Parts: sequence; C-alpha cells; structure tokens
Amino acid sequence: MSKVMSVNCGSSSLKFKLYEMPEEKVITSGIVERIGHDDAIFTIKLNGEKIRKILPVKDHGVAVQIVMDALLENKILNSLDEIKATGHRVVQGGPYFHHSELFNEDTYKKIESLIPLAPLHNKAHLTGYNAFKKVLPNTPAVAVFDTAFHQTMLPEDYSYPIKKEYAEKYMIRRYGAHGTSHKYLCEIGESYLDGDDKRMIICHLGSGASITATHNGKCVATSMGLTPLGGIMMNTRTGDMDPSVYYQIQKMSGKDSETIFQEFNKESGLYGMSGTSNDSRDVEEAALNGNKDAQLALDLWSRRIADFIGQYYVRLGRVDMIIFSAGIGENSPESREWILNRVKEALHIDIDWEKNKVRGQIETISSPKSSVKVMVIPTDEEVMIARDAYKAIKE
Repeated sequence: MSKVMSVNCGSSSLKFKLYEMPEEKVITSGIVERIGHDDAIFTIKLNGEKIRKILPVKDHGVAVQIVMDALLENKILNSLDEIKATGHRVVQGGPYFHHSELFNEDTYKKIESLIPLAPLHNKAHLTGYNAFKKVLPNTPAVAVFDTAFHQTMLPEDYSYPIKKEYAEKYMIRRYGAHGTSHKYLCEIGESYLDGDDKRMIICHLGSGASITATHNGKCVATSMGLTPLGGIMMNTRTGDMDPSVYYQIQKMSGKDSETIFQEFNKESGLYGMSGTSNDSRDVEEAALNGNKDAQLALDLWSRRIADFIGQYYVRLGRVDMIIFSAGIGENSPESREWILNRVKEALHIDIDWEKNKVRGQIETISSPKSSVKVMVIPTDEEVMIARDAYKAIKE
C-alpha cells in the first residue's frame, strides 16, 4: 500500500486528495482558497467532518505547508515520507504529451513554454509543483495533462483553417480540455456496454464545459479548442463564435483586445446573456421567475450542446451511449431534460423522466426501448491523477 496525493493548483487555490493506493481509498481531502490574502480559507475533511479555518496565506508555499502540518497534527501521517508520489493536474500539455509524465527538467520546461496557451492555469500548476517540491524534495511528482486524452484526434479534427505558418509557428490547433475527466468517464461508460465496437458522446457540463466523442476508448473529437474559450457556450465563456464578432466589438467599443478577451472568458455565456449570475443555478431560478433574458440564455446553452451531440453523432456514425457528468450534468435534471428534448427525436432516444431526477450518482436514465443508452455518471478526475501517479512509481 502507498499513499499518493492528487493536487490541483489554481492561481489562488490548492485542492488536494490523499489516497491509499492501489485500493483508491480516499484518506482525506481539502482545499486552500484565497491564497495571497490575509483571510484565506483552509478546509480539510477528517472522519467525515469538515474543519474550516480562516488565516493568512501568503503564497502557495505557505498553503502547502499548512496542508502538510494538518496531515501531521491530525495523525493522518506520521511522517511526510509516507507520501510516495504526488500527481499534479496540468491543463495544457500542447502537442508534447500524449500521457502523464514524471516531472523532470524537460517536462517542466515544456509546461512552462505552454503558459501562453493557458496563462492562468499552467503558471499556477508549476507554482504548485515548486511548492510541493520544497516540502517533498525526494518524492516523485507526476504531471497529468488535461489535453493528453485528446491527442488521438486526427489532423482533420484538430486543425484550424489558417495559414500553415501560423499553425506551426505558434502551435495553433484544437487541444481540448477536461481530458482526465473524459478518460475516466469513457472507461466507466464502456463498462456498461457490450460488444467490441463502442461509440459514446460524453458531456462534461460544469462551469467550464466540453463534449467529447469517443470510439473504443479513444477521443475522436472534442469541443474545446486552442483554449477553454472554444466549444459550447458555458457559464461565463462564449464558446465557438464568428471571429468577426470579436473584431466588430473591438472596433466599435474602442476596447483593447485583452479586455475583450477577458470579457469573452469571464462575463459572457449564461452570465453575459442573462445579466444575473455566473452560477447556472441562479440563471435557472431567474428564468423560472419570468426573466426572459435568462430563459433565452438557457435556451441557447441547451441548443449549442444539442448541436454538438448531433455533430458528433454524425462524426461517429452512430452512438451507443450519451453520458452526462460534472456539476451541471450530474446535478441538474432540468438541464438534461432541456438538452435531451432537443435531440431525442433525431436520435430515437426515450428517457425515463422519473429516473432523470437523479443527482450525483450513477444511473441509466434512458428506457429499455431507447436506441441510445443515456447515463448520469459522476466524474472523478482526482482518482485518475492518483492512478497515474501510482503507476509512475510502480514502473
């Protein structure tokens, strides 16, 4: 048995889960939020209860030390040497990484070189890695890439119709995201299908959202593009859009390109259209209370997802299963209903609406007479990170 830690560092946060491997038993989990502030929040789950503290956390190094001290003080660990590996989520692996890799100088430099493609994420991931390395200098660290699962796409599926010079010089292509989640869901979903030829559409619907078409365990196509701004409309992101919209707004408003880019990332989507909130639950409530802008936002959101499902149905030739997962996909029966009502006639889907009321647990929500099996499957990116970290130390 070995203790392995899954780590997900953001620009101002550090999420972690400590596992007993290979049993995949969660020993504890937690998060440090508002890193860089005097009123940062540290939460750790112990014996089924959450302990929460508000304290100053200067940087990620301090956050890591707080986590490690808590593990020792609460007798979760007798020594930090018990942690045999750390697995670090990395959003952007570019064209370099088709699978997880041990951190070394080459891995680090390549992740660093990709910061322009994911400035908010890759930089934070490296900051987190450096902080853990100071505390656990002799513990192997593994980079687990969100983009790796999508590296099986064909050039016709990941290329953009731009000058070859730009594509090659600036590494402009579709990379996708949420690959660790899609890989997990693909493995679970395929276990519910018979036969050797398995084709699925996986809908990872959270604040950030993406859809992936898979064939026999491999990604065929995915909705997010060069960055997480592409693909379907999301809580605050536009998703795919005519590039001239960007040009026209910049020209007419006089705003600089960076300002507009940030608005398209953080103030658009459901939030921008509804004018209510960046939380989809608030938008749903506003729509139910008669807010027409909120209703239009939700209609467009579900339409865009339905369009991708239809596109991927054609791309695959047929579909055996559609999976709903992540925060919205797992916990919003209403959202699933809006989407499925837009595709059920074309795809000959029949839904058991009583089963569709499920939240946060595995359930088949299609009826036996449905041509396509539809399931709700909660995702688990952390366990995939732990698996790859454990695999690295066993090889």
